Amino acid sequence: MRNPTTTLFLATVALAAAAAAPLARAATAYAPTPVDSRPGSTTTVARWLIQSTDKAQQGGAEISTPAFSTDGWYPTSGRATVMAGLLENGLYKDVFYSDNLRAVQAPDASGTLFVNPWWYRTEFTLASTAQGRHTLLRSNGMIASADVWVNGHLVADQAHLAGAYPVHEFDVTRWVHAGRNVLALQVHPADPRRSLSIGWVDWNPTPPDNNMGPWRGVDILQTGPVQLRFAHVTSDLSLPDLGRAALTVKVDARNLDTAAHEATIAGEVAGVPLRRTIRLAPGQTQTVSFTPQTDSGLDLSHPKVWWPAGMGAHPLYALQLSARVDGATSDRASASFGIRSVSSRLTRQGYRQFVVNGKPVLIRGAGWAPDMFLRDDPARMEAEFSYVRNLGLNTIRSEGKLESERFYALADRDGVMVLAGWECCDKWESAAKTGGAPWDAADMQVAQASMASEARLLRNHPSVIGFLIGSDNAPAAALAKTYVDTLQAEDWTMPVIAAAAAQATAETGPSGMKMTGPYAWVPPAYWYAGQQGGAFGFNSETSAGADIPRLEDLTRMLSPQELEALWKYPQARQYHASADWSTFASIAPFDKALASRYGPPAGLEDYVAKAQLDNYDNTRAQFEAYNAHRDAANPSTGVIYWMLNNAWPSLHWHLYDYFLNPAGSYFGAKKANEPVHIQYAYDTRAIVLVNQTLNDEHGLQARIRVRHLDGSVRYERRVDGVDLAGNGTRQLLTLPTLSGLSRVYFVELDLASAAGEPISRNVYWLSTRPDQLDWAHSNWYLTPLTQYADLTPLQSLPAATSDVRATLRHEGAQDTVTVTLAVPVSSKGVGLFQHVSIKPSAGGHPVTPILWSDNDVTLWPGESLTLTAKYAGQGIAAPVVEVSGWNAPARSFPIAVQGGAGASQDKNP
Repeated sequence: MRNPTTTLFLATVALAAAAAAPLARAATAYAPTPVDSRPGSTTTVARWLIQSTDKAQQGGAEISTPAFSTDGWYPTSGRATVMAGLLENGLYKDVFYSDNLRAVQAPDASGTLFVNPWWYRTEFTLASTAQGRHTLLRSNGMIASADVWVNGHLVADQAHLAGAYPVHEFDVTRWVHAGRNVLALQVHPADPRRSLSIGWVDWNPTPPDNNMGPWRGVDILQTGPVQLRFAHVTSDLSLPDLGRAALTVKVDARNLDTAAHEATIAGEVAGVPLRRTIRLAPGQTQTVSFTPQTDSGLDLSHPKVWWPAGMGAHPLYALQLSARVDGATSDRASASFGIRSVSSRLTRQGYRQFVVNGKPVLIRGAGWAPDMFLRDDPARMEAEFSYVRNLGLNTIRSEGKLESERFYALADRDGVMVLAGWECCDKWESAAKTGGAPWDAADMQVAQASMASEARLLRNHPSVIGFLIGSDNAPAAALAKTYVDTLQAEDWTMPVIAAAAAQATAETGPSGMKMTGPYAWVPPAYWYAGQQGGAFGFNSETSAGADIPRLEDLTRMLSPQELEALWKYPQARQYHASADWSTFASIAPFDKALASRYGPPAGLEDYVAKAQLDNYDNTRAQFEAYNAHRDAANPSTGVIYWMLNNAWPSLHWHLYDYFLNPAGSYFGAKKANEPVHIQYAYDTRAIVLVNQTLNDEHGLQARIRVRHLDGSVRYERRVDGVDLAGNGTRQLLTLPTLSGLSRVYFVELDLASAAGEPISRNVYWLSTRPDQLDWAHSNWYLTPLTQYADLTPLQSLPAATSDVRATLRHEGAQDTVTVTLAVPVSSKGVGLFQHVSIKPSAGGHPVTPILWSDNDVTLWPGESLTLTAKYAGQGIAAPVVEVSGWNAPARSFPIAVQGGAGASQDKNP
């Protein structure tokens, strides 16, 4: 298994190379792709030429022949949607900047660029077409539908190839030949309101092409007369001892010939040999099963058990199978899988609680967004999974936009659980809504095929813990039954959940979820209240809304006019906040709260600085509240931050922005989700310890301080010899009510091991004037306030002084920078919210992706703190450290290479 940190650096190298590559230019042809001729091989279509039917008006019989001229067609990668392909060719510049994307909506006078079908054309070569050899085409998902042509022949029309998620295979053996062959797809336009494709609702603007195209790619398969499909392994793990696991292996053997065949299916799983001989009639498919009853070795003793992140290791097993016919290999199949047990139950209050390997798990997750144009970027996906682990999250929720095999393989490797499910809104839920458009037989067929294909993709992956067959709404009765029956037929063993909302179906029972918001600004104290989206039960999607990127990223996404409106005109609608029509296109609730609590912004930099404090504080409170209430009378069982990331640069809903630059929300979430953590409760003033691991802790040492605004200590308490059970919480004490506090004061918490090693450090800035929520006027996305906390005295903090020392260590492609921050005893006050960046040079953009041990830290005179950052340093000759803070200007410092002349030190005058 590769270390997730290492993969981040490899990903960064690839990201940098991609950024440096020139834009692809239109060409007349590609060299045909040679198809791997070995039985059981898969050759992925790596590139296409695309053109609109407005310009390529010939029929498929002509376009899919070798003689057809593709002059003026656009070369694209294998998984490109139409819009992604046009971006690869440089037709549109900076579509993520300001409102440039609007110009794509009507690209020419006709306005029909994405209204009519588009052609995708590629060529491939076959070494031979030996007797008994079969060539198959596999489409892994099509938006919205397509006609398939091979060498002048119509293989399938759009009625047989429709839907974003169904996997379809077509035997094209009779239409292909040795040498050069042509495949052409006529892709029909998409509309998520009318087809089971992909829609973005209020996440971001609608892609101009509605993501039309073969977004998950197309494969060319080579097999003999007997094909193996859908190999999978299920495991029955003994609980609670985890001492045995009974494996069941299944694979479908399909005879593609018109003659009967005897086939021997053989292979190995978890070191256990398998072998079975079967006879297949012409065209027959047979499921071949291996169980402990037929193969005793499948009753494993002391299996390696897969655990979620933070609870244990994530070992994986392999399955390898082959089919032999007449002494020759006909096909091969393989799968990776993990051994674990997943179940769920309803709490006394009716909320869903997931249980993994017999242990209740608090779901700490966030919602996933792919790229807005569904561009395939392996390096970026690697980096994002490294961020998930660095954040301390254990779950990703996918509301549709379900990813390919690579995504789940990364989740398996990193121990990140995945809660998958269908899209909200649009066609996916129209039949479930009052007045929604009913579905016809074709819709039901696509839905059933979608469910079967996703079940086959997901069921081997130990990271997948359930499937939501509805999101905002549970599916209608007939559709719910279709989904559940299909899952059962595909050996689905994980929980099936009616919806992300508090709804039910006859087949699944109650969802056990709440979807009560908020989606816009609320204060940190909100999360501790026992109402609405507060920390009880399972909240399937929630956050305080706006997440403001750092200044260097805002200038990359917003025009000067938009930047001015961001801080000066709170009611302004921002194109980068949400879809134009959405409530969330205005971030007025956030802006009002920011000005009321921290003071009206004096300019853009002041606005961004205040936003980082607010985002950190609020995101930390959300996760901390849910983390602490697992043992309460009405426990929290899960929370999904809305969202993890964005499909494009956004002012809303993310823990890290589109540029992968960690900011306030990121470090607030990272702080709250430390494996062993000390925290403050906004509702009761309690000091609480949280243990996310399964390991008991003994002899912990806690120190609690309350400080005035000037940093002087008003209250101090030490608690030593503290034991903390694994997967649990413990309340240490409740802070007394203190008189005479400054209007803004600090609570400083430190937790150390029995040996005195630091474990957790946490600092809060609080007001003697509390936020007061107006619960009676709550709506689906926020709860208003009757009074805001007064944090404006923070503006009077004197300028901080600090020393900075930084060293760099090279480790192959990985660089590690160690930064020590120290506030001298002579300093006039607190160094509040110090942020550290690594930059290639002074004034440049921060190095990303990057993994920090901690950041956005607060120090008092006489204190020091050491932070580490890991990133891919190739191509960065002399990086610098930039340190800024709430009450300190940004300064850059050189970094001493470890083993060189010595570390550099700079003292603020």
